[in-house]
Amino acid sequence: MNCSISGEVPEEPVVSKKSGLLYEKRLIERHIADYGKCPVTGDALAVDDIVPVKTGKIVKPRSLTAASIPGMLGMFQNEWDALMLSNFALEKQLHTARQELSHALYQHDAACRVIARLKKERDEARSLLAQAERQVPLPASTATANVSALSNGKRAPEDEDMGPGSKRTRPGVSESTIAELTECNAALSQQRKKRQIPPTLAPIDALERYTQLSSHPLHKTNKPGIISIDINLSKDIVATGGIDSSAVIFDRTSGVILSTLSGHSKKVSSVKFVAPSNVILSGSADKTVRIWQGSEDGNYDCKHILKDHSAEVQAVTVHATNNYFVTASLDSTWCFYDLSSGLCLTQVEDTSNSMGYTSAAFHPDGLILGTGTTESTVRIWDVKSRGNVANFDGHTGAVTAISFSENGYFLATAAHDGVKLWDLRKLKNFRSFELYDQDTPTNSVDFDHGGSYLAIAGSDVRIYQVGSVKAEWNCIKTLPDLSGTGKATCVKFGSDAKYLAVGSLDRNLRIFGLPEEDASTES
Repeated sequence: MNCSISGEVPEEPVVSKKSGLLYEKRLIERHIADYGKCPVTGDALAVDDIVPVKTGKIVKPRSLTAASIPGMLGMFQNEWDALMLSNFALEKQLHTARQELSHALYQHDAACRVIARLKKERDEARSLLAQAERQVPLPASTATANVSALSNGKRAPEDEDMGPGSKRTRPGVSESTIAELTECNAALSQQRKKRQIPPTLAPIDALERYTQLSSHPLHKTNKPGIISIDINLSKDIVATGGIDSSAVIFDRTSGVILSTLSGHSKKVSSVKFVAPSNVILSGSADKTVRIWQGSEDGNYDCKHILKDHSAEVQAVTVHATNNYFVTASLDSTWCFYDLSSGLCLTQVEDTSNSMGYTSAAFHPDGLILGTGTTESTVRIWDVKSRGNVANFDGHTGAVTAISFSENGYFLATAAHDGVKLWDLRKLKNFRSFELYDQDTPTNSVDFDHGGSYLAIAGSDVRIYQVGSVKAEWNCIKTLPDLSGTGKATCVKFGSDAKYLAVGSLDRNLRIFGLPEEDASTES
């Protein structure tokens, strides 16, 4: 007989005095403890109302699946399938463990190499310092005051009489400077009217086949993250600014680091080439801007340390003349500098902007400056008069990046809510891209030098074909973020859009483009 609850042959059978039904002892006792009544009739039932039944030893019958050859074959097949699945899971775990071990060994080897290189540089620096002290013995107070940034073994001159953000007299922008800016604007505007798309520009089908060509670990492992990029198009050299407080100069063609610019005490938020004069500008969260002069041996020496801001420097942008540049800071000011002397000609304060600037860029013609603020506004400035001539509202969150198109008509701005395109002729927004979720900001935008493509960086990198105010801007390629951090922080087109340089929150610079065989076919 079977149990009235489980329907199986009971191991310890008991019978109810009241209903005469047979139960498994442990099941009916648990039911009585929970409910106090018979599970079948619903009458009140106590433990004293059940009587054990003495029986011979019960041999449970085999299940139906094991009672025939087909059933047993099915059981064997199920066991085999379970064994194969378990074996596959173990092999997958083994493969993952091997990959993690290989990665750990690679990191250990890289760390050993970095430590060895740092020790060598430390010993060289100590040797140079000892040699200098032997040649020119300095008093202790003077030696302490003169400790400044070292780059490639040479000290940088530093204005010690004025602290960061100190109020000082500005000479102002002279008439000759304004005439130079106006003349440059007229020449570039005239050239732009005759502008044609260069025949060497990468075609759309080439960009559709872009893939990662290389990855280069340029910055330190203890503070990973590349947050700014610029490219010297004539020499194919890439500059990166990192969270590790250094800027790295990298030769893309040879894959060699040419120089590491050390001296900033906090993250390098912006780097810019001044190509004709072999100069690099770097702006940092340490409130300073540094001017680095390149030499024939490939080293860069710090010529000037500029301390005109009282908060983090967020952006550096170079004028088309290559003689002037502008810096923008969280102190709600932007400074206009003479490059050769490192002198701040004027510092413009925005009293309506209480939170400061997060991005800045010159218009290609040089008489318009665009700045992005922490308060979601894009401000357009007349460089000659230093007046705010237009404001673009509509973003959510800080404006993280600004890029003017080479055609002179379009402005792309990035913020937490995505990318907006503005028509500078009518001063209005004509298209918006909301690409990512609300927790993922858009970090960077960049038009290529020909003004034909727009790159956008966020949780991935997307390349759009530039259209017009009415024509669509089509996404022609989406490149995944291969850093594993989920954030591509900066992006920059190479010459003729033949490749794309991408920085992210790991320490690697990634180059995307056509594989060599495809590139040779295209050419």
